[in-house]
Order: sequence, then structure tokens, then C-alpha cells
Amino acid sequence: MDTRHSLNFQTEFPESLIQSFYDSQLPPSFSPKQGVLISSKPPALYTLELYKAFTWLNSYHLQKFSEYKSVIVPLLLYAPKFSVQRLLFHYDGTRNSAKLIREFIQLFQLIISDSIATIISPNYIPKSKLREEQELIQFIRVHTKEASFIKFNFSKIEDFWLYATQHHCTLLVTSKANQIALSKLFFQVNEDQPPNERLSFYLSI
Repeated sequence: MDTRHSLNFQTEFPESLIQSFYDSQLPPSFSPKQGVLISSKPPALYTLELYKAFTWLNSYHLQKFSEYKSVIVPLLLYAPKFSVQRLLFHYDGTRNSAKLIREFIQLFQLIISDSIATIISPNYIPKSKLREEQELIQFIRVHTKEASFIKFNFSKIEDFWLYATQHHCTLLVTSKANQIALSKLFFQVNEDQPPNERLSFYLSI
């Protein structure tokens, strides 16, 4: 079958892999495996099983995803042992990055009150962005059990993946721009060792 005819127009993944969620705030009973089949409103979140999603990307060698003028629906690529216990936020100092994190927290607000969060920010932030950075950190702290703030000059998504693995993070919140790099890294990292069954990825904007 030509899978191009069954691709979701927002994600470019096959519809058969996707679960859709429509709540503006996910309920405490949220499970990424149990989406809603039909709704008259746009989804607030798509979820895909991590291994199936990355395997499909690797098989079809997608180099990039189409850009749409419509709102980009966030993707949750969930590992077999999905958890929000330890969150890792990738903040790069841009307005889009701050918006991404705020929207994630608003969506997951009802299920992350007991989560432990880490925010990684660049060493250098322009003075004009310092207030936004502090407000973002405070926003995260208000909605989680515990939050720490670290400055690292991470330049690649590999750096965040490695940190997440070493510190037992369960969900990395980052930009959808890292999607292809993550899929390639997934196979490189797991080539000679068992895959991480606890690290999931939230991708948006």
C-alpha cells in the first residue's frame, strides 16, 4: 500500500499510528494509548508509540516535515513505560521556546503537579530576555512539585538526550524541529544497547 495516501496532514505520520486528544487540559487519568476517534474540533495533542514512529521515519527516510500555516498540533512520542515523573525542558531563549513550554504545562497541568522538573537554558541570554526566562522558570515551579534551573551551552539535541538518560528523566520537552535528528539518534544510541523504555518526547512548534 502506498502510505502517502494515509498520512496525517499535520504530522506526516500514517493515521494508523496516531491517537488524538481534544481536551484543553488532559485529565489525571490520561493514557497516551487511548485517544478519541472522532471529534468536531481540532486536536490538542497527537500521541504516537515511540518505537513505531521512529521506525517508520527511518524506513521512509523523511528528510523534513511540511510546514503549514495552520496551528501545529503537538506530538507526544511515548515510550513503553510512559511517565511524567521527571520532566526535562529544553529552553533555548527564544519566544517560541517559552511558548512551547507554557503550552505544554497548560495541557498537562492536571497530571504534572507531582513531577520533578529540570529546565536547561543557554549560558548566555540577552538582557531583554532575562525577565521572560525568570517568569518561565517561576511558571514551571508553580505547576510542578519541584523544579531546578541549569545553564548549559548545549548545541545539539544529542546533549539533551544524554542528559535525560544520565539523570533518569522520563519526558523531554523540545521543539518539533528536532524530530528528524531525534529519529536518527534513536537508532544510533540503541544500536548496541537496549532502548530506553522510560524516555518519551513532547515535540511542538
